[in-house]
Amino acid sequence: MRYSRSLADLRRADEAGFGAKSASLGELLAAEIPVPDGFALGTDAYRAFVAQAGLAPLIERQLEALEPDDVQSVHSACAEIVAAFGRAPVPEDVKREIADGYQQLAAGVGDQPALAVRSSALGEDSQTATFAGQQETFLWVRGVAGVTAAVRDCWASLYSPTAVSYRARAASEHPEPAMGVAVQVMVDAAVSGVMFTCNPVTGDPSTIAINASWGLGEAVVAGEVTPDEYLLSKVTGELLRERIGAKLIEHVPAVEGTGTAVQDVAPERRDVACLSASDHRTLVHLAGRIERHFGGHQDVEWAIARGQTASDGLFVVQSRPVTTVPKREQPPKPASAIELVMSTFGAGSKPRGS
Repeated sequence: MRYSRSLADLRRADEAGFGAKSASLGELLAAEIPVPDGFALGTDAYRAFVAQAGLAPLIERQLEALEPDDVQSVHSACAEIVAAFGRAPVPEDVKREIADGYQQLAAGVGDQPALAVRSSALGEDSQTATFAGQQETFLWVRGVAGVTAAVRDCWASLYSPTAVSYRARAASEHPEPAMGVAVQVMVDAAVSGVMFTCNPVTGDPSTIAINASWGLGEAVVAGEVTPDEYLLSKVTGELLRERIGAKLIEHVPAVEGTGTAVQDVAPERRDVACLSASDHRTLVHLAGRIERHFGGHQDVEWAIARGQTASDGLFVVQSRPVTTVPKREQPPKPASAIELVMSTFGAGSKPRGS
């Protein structure tokens, strides 16, 4: 296969050819973390599409003409590029590999499986990147034609106004834009959310922070709901803090069988915790395994399949390094050994009022 590989075959060394997201999913599978089955298209497929369609001159012309600080200029240039992507055909050999990958997944889960098509841009989800989430993800996609169209739309999202503006400000820090794509079997999530293997607010490495809500994960990631918030001890699994959010909406599969829809959460479920104590323990254990494998704090997106608990239906759909953890304040170093002893036992402090 020239343009694609099974996710299970990817490792960190493949990041330059497939993007960080796809490479990370391969690493998770290597660590025997539960990840939905899938395949990845490499950046060579994107480059073949651009070359065959003759899009490079248009892209260059539009980007050179725009003014990064002029919102209208950026939007106009991006609209021209995205429209051109939408008109351009996907190369036949790339389409064949998408079809082969789809059929292999269908053989494992049934005819016309619902898939997630996720952008995996170069540089995204890296140790220093801050532009994760700027590119598109498409959920509940069915059929070879649907997946092919979603792949092309992922490629086009390299030229969203947000992504183009970011690259214009940080051109020297990131490589020339190119896009890999991860294609995975969908998880029909009853509950989903994000998990940080440290406290993202304080930087405390001994705790795990979890946000969770009903349905598919978009509501949490996009900030459309007030999710349940849990803070747990990484060492003991103890629940240190809990705040149950008013989860007013949820994303669910569309009734047509393709795409997703937003529906109101039934009033009796809105203020009910969507994770149990058993779910907490399973997530804490999983967080430790993921963090040990990558050797650093991770921001993990996860989902629990409908009708199952975390112990038997938990899947990881993405893991990226945490890049914005604040440094914890360190206490001042004692000037001498005796000062250390005195401060440890509370001696040497001034009386009140002095």
